[in-house]
Amino acid sequence: MKTIKWLLLFVLSGWLGAASAADNRADAVAMVDKGLAYLQKNGKDALIKEINNKNPDFIKGDIYLYVRAMDGAVLAHPVNSKLIGKNMLELPDADGKYFRKDIIEMAKTKGKGWVDYRYNNPVSKQIEDKTTYIVRSGDVILEAGIYKGK
Repeated sequence: MKTIKWLLLFVLSGWLGAASAADNRADAVAMVDKGLAYLQKNGKDALIKEINNKNPDFIKGDIYLYVRAMDGAVLAHPVNSKLIGKNMLELPDADGKYFRKDIIEMAKTKGKGWVDYRYNNPVSKQIEDKTTYIVRSGDVILEAGIYKGK
């Protein structure tokens, strides 16, 4: 009986973890959609300014909106302002994947979608699986990423 209780607890915890990851994916999509609506209403420059000014509308816990130019340069980042203006296309993830190039390619070919990679989580200080939802709008890409383990 004790084994069944532990098994049930294990299965439920896995299911709840999967639900949490799905919720985070929905939060990332919602964040990008919010940014897209703002961009369409107020323009690219206004969105970039709001993100760089750390407008709380574009930060929800550890999910936040950032903007990349089609050449790869970061135009807006609410958490790490040192990244603004930097193009890190030639900097791979922990496994050697040039995920930023994948983001640009997806933006060019599909216009939106998810890009997976492995990245240092500043909270856990560990390399973790991460996925970023992207949407292209004109000459910019709106992005919001989540760590999959959450």
